[in-house]
Amino acid sequence: MPQIDDKLAPIYEQVVRRNAGEPEFHQAVREVLESLGRVVAKRPDYLEDALIERLCEPERQIIFRVPWTDDKGQVQINRGFRVQFSSAMGPYKGGLRFHPSVNVGIIKFLGFEQIFKNALTGLPIGGGKGGSDFDPKGRSDGEVMRFCQSFMTELYRHLGEYTDVPAGDIGVGGREIGYMFGQYKRLTNRYEAGVLTGKGLFYGGSLARTEATGYGNTYFTRAMLQTGGEDFDGKTTVVSGSGNVAIYTIEKVQSYGGKVVACSDSSGYIVDENGLDLDLIKEIKEVRRGRIGEYVRLKGQGYFVKSGEGSIWDVPCQVAMPSATQNELTGKDAAKLVKNGVQAVGEGANMPSTPEAIRTFQQAGVKFGPGKAANAGGVATSALEMQQNASRDRWSFEQTEARLATIMRDIHDSCYETAEEFGAPGDYVIGANIAGFIRVAEPMRAFGVI
Repeated sequence: MPQIDDKLAPIYEQVVRRNAGEPEFHQAVREVLESLGRVVAKRPDYLEDALIERLCEPERQIIFRVPWTDDKGQVQINRGFRVQFSSAMGPYKGGLRFHPSVNVGIIKFLGFEQIFKNALTGLPIGGGKGGSDFDPKGRSDGEVMRFCQSFMTELYRHLGEYTDVPAGDIGVGGREIGYMFGQYKRLTNRYEAGVLTGKGLFYGGSLARTEATGYGNTYFTRAMLQTGGEDFDGKTTVVSGSGNVAIYTIEKVQSYGGKVVACSDSSGYIVDENGLDLDLIKEIKEVRRGRIGEYVRLKGQGYFVKSGEGSIWDVPCQVAMPSATQNELTGKDAAKLVKNGVQAVGEGANMPSTPEAIRTFQQAGVKFGPGKAANAGGVATSALEMQQNASRDRWSFEQTEARLATIMRDIHDSCYETAEEFGAPGDYVIGANIAGFIRVAEPMRAFGVI
């Protein structure tokens, strides 16, 4: 296991002690601190004024009760969260996740990752994250609306286009954003379009936002391949998940000539050696809101493996793009991928690879794009949506996508060059952590001890 520099070890020990029972948050902090030893060796001044300690402590943590009534008239209680981690570079920015697994540790790990991801975009946005343990799956539109209205009734007082700007994440799509924006507008009596991103196109949303995370991961992974004179063309690719990120990752990979043969959801995964029929997947997931296994019956080809009976990473591929959830790709999975000839891994989700998996990839010379860099396309386009809202403007799909492509290329180049500068050529994890850290550390120092 990589070691934390002796000067930084007490910081990690303090994080673990003060945030007991939050292993995902510990994992996210450790992964960054393992990279920063190279920085403090060159720049010991970054150890002054508890700069790194402050970066590991959220500026504000909000936890609240969310009462709502289901369709049977029964009162339900959920818990809401918003962790406003860092505003050094701009208003807090980060999605809302509605999923039963959500707790304060999950939100803190996501918010911590968001600081560096947002810094890497080069855009003026800070880092935050939020959500609830509410599960929208199987709930009626009326139930989802009542939950979202109750959730926003508390959260709205902490938001603002210059304060904190949430977006969507797992379980929060256009429907949920619409209900929350409507309640915010009702409570504040203001049409403050820039307070939420991921909005519908008819009320301030941005073209290309839906596609942005998947497209962005593909741009980043393609740039990694191109450093070795390769491309997606003709490469067999596996994409986990089948939500928004996975769907548009598949779409963009296919546009570059890659053959995506597998994707998944919580029920299991499908394999189609002829290449996935993306139109059918969109029909199943975006229209029917069904299970991915329906693909095999409707298409009449391929096969389905139930959850728990195998791993999608057993499927041989040259490019792997984990796009579902945290820690979905284990060390064992990584070893299987390496054995089967994987050349590049681009993380479309937040921290989907375990530390053991990352080490396995790096030791085997596999190009590895960490989520804080590779999946930054979503928040980058959210920031572009904020720009359009602030200027009362609306850009074309082509204009927005071109900006996104440029941002993702810049992120790749920044990570690549920073890794070389700090003695770790080709290590995008170190490059992303150090480049993101320096960008956020400089304004923190400029502002003094706050």
